[in-house]
Amino acid sequence: MVEVENGSSLDIGEIPIVSYNQFYAEVDRLMENTSVHCVSYYAVPSDDNFTFYCCLADDEEHKLYVLGHEQKKENVTLPSLTSKHYAFHCFEREIHENFGINFSDHPWLKPIRYPANRYNQHNVIENYPFYSIDSDELHEVGVGPIHAGVIEPGHFRFICNGEKVLHLEIMLGYQHRGVEELMLTKHTTLRRSILVESIAGDTAIGHSLAFAMNMESLAGIDVPDRLQLERIIALELERIAIHIGDTGALCMDIAYQLGQVACEALRTIVINTTQLWCGNRFGKGFIRPAGSGYPLTSEVARQVLENMETVEQRYKQLTNRIYTLPSVLARFEEIGILTPKQAHLTGIVGPAAKASSHKRDIRFSHPFQYYRHLEFLPVVMETGDVLSRAMMRRYEVEQSIELVKLLLKKRQSMISEEVPKPNYSLQLKPNTFSISLVEGWRGEICHSAITDENGNIVHYKVKDPSLHSWMGLALAVRNQEISDFPICNKSFNLSYCGHDL
Repeated sequence: MVEVENGSSLDIGEIPIVSYNQFYAEVDRLMENTSVHCVSYYAVPSDDNFTFYCCLADDEEHKLYVLGHEQKKENVTLPSLTSKHYAFHCFEREIHENFGINFSDHPWLKPIRYPANRYNQHNVIENYPFYSIDSDELHEVGVGPIHAGVIEPGHFRFICNGEKVLHLEIMLGYQHRGVEELMLTKHTTLRRSILVESIAGDTAIGHSLAFAMNMESLAGIDVPDRLQLERIIALELERIAIHIGDTGALCMDIAYQLGQVACEALRTIVINTTQLWCGNRFGKGFIRPAGSGYPLTSEVARQVLENMETVEQRYKQLTNRIYTLPSVLARFEEIGILTPKQAHLTGIVGPAAKASSHKRDIRFSHPFQYYRHLEFLPVVMETGDVLSRAMMRRYEVEQSIELVKLLLKKRQSMISEEVPKPNYSLQLKPNTFSISLVEGWRGEICHSAITDENGNIVHYKVKDPSLHSWMGLALAVRNQEISDFPICNKSFNLSYCGHDL
């Protein structure tokens, strides 16, 4: 294997391509360490072969490893890593769906995304193989296929004994947009920049930053500290806004209207702050490769600080009330528990992982941009229930506001440092592999790219944190009342479109 840094690139020939037996043994050895998880695993087809690339992250040693294997295109069947390390299930399912590669002992080898160019065109939404139990005492409940709130497609199939959920299967894939293919056909950097902002609309800054880091590493560009600092201020504003909005949404699901409307008002202050800065409430247009069209001015910085102090004061008052109300606690405590073991086995990332005792945060484990100059420690909780995931948002909002205030103070010493304009004509290094990880508000975002001998991007891979975490929701609702599903779902708040690229 070869060790890489977050936001870096290396010659494609430096990645060790070994036999599958060697690959399996090495991955198995590393995954025995509970601090290691799989960041991304995918196959790249050529004329005669499939080349597989796998990136593993050691969160305690702060190291990233890349290694691979190669297989002929003829009737490929491989022993499944999922059978020993279940977190690989989503990666192997995607590889199987895309290319028809079989994993002999995979426990759940079902379609995951339904891309238009999938290997088996007979696999369609209408014949999805839902798990079922033959019993006169059980019944099934279907929810979807359109989410009533976000108006995005997804189907939830419950098997219930009375009101108690025995099993939930989540099936997505209705709207597969072909983002990764579009990243190859949109040949200009500007078009690609606009495209990545829509991978998940509520994570425009997170995905845009991962893309920009990829492009800059492929072009051999180091951006100045001031630009790095301003980018992560924007990233933290995105985190603050969504977490506050989620707090309000959780209140809405238990009919606590005061908490809902007050959080909505505070969220508006935050997203209007982003709009004041770059002209868009969701940060679209702000992050661009190699530079920025919206350097942070002293006047905007003053307004950001003023707004954050206002939000901090009001949010603390509000959450002190929310999380001391017996009626709220009765609906949140010991509901939708995801145990630390379940979180580890399924590879959960982001706040859901941290709420279940796992210190999984890229800002800490594999720092990027200006986080490299900060001593960051993530918030970690233990109970793994709805209350824990709700409180995680509270503590991360408070932490992020303090971080924004600190960064604004550090920026004062950088005012003379020029912020370059974006560069949409970057010359990318040939035959190069790049990888970038960003801690979005949902968790670990991963973008990786491969260039050919002319420096053109020939493969682009995107992983939204939701790909890891939907299975966590399915486990958390087991043995719960089906009426608790809405707040369990909201406490994870995963992305339909981020999963269904």
